[in-house]
Amino acid sequence: MKSRENLVRLKQFQVNEKRRQLAQLDMMIAEFERMAGDLEAQIAAEEKKAGIVDVNHFAYPTFAKAARQRRDNVRNSQAGLADQRATAVSALREAEAELSKAQMLESRDGKMREADSHHGRSAMIG
Repeated sequence: MKSRENLVRLKQFQVNEKRRQLAQLDMMIAEFERMAGDLEAQIAAEEKKAGIVDVNHFAYPTFAKAARQRRDNVRNSQAGLADQRATAVSALREAEAELSKAQMLESRDGKMREADSHHGRSAMIG
């Protein structure tokens, strides 16, 4: 029955690993959100300083154009991480279900061992 205990430990490790990966993705998404917000503020400040908000205007600030491109890239990366997060959530749910099954099997086996040992002792006594 040791193999069931090992299986439960393995499944618990896998669940913990999936949770860690999910937390890491959440941190990266939050960091990209902060970066995009900072870039938005820089773009707004540059446009205010130049007095031009039309991206197609010939005198639109080069820094603002570059910041817009970078912000767009950050948003695209953030969207990719959101997709990875959805996949990670699904994998976590699957791993949790497998852990639950393994724990139920271990619990059932433990009860069977307990019942067997109880019957064995009563037979020896009586």
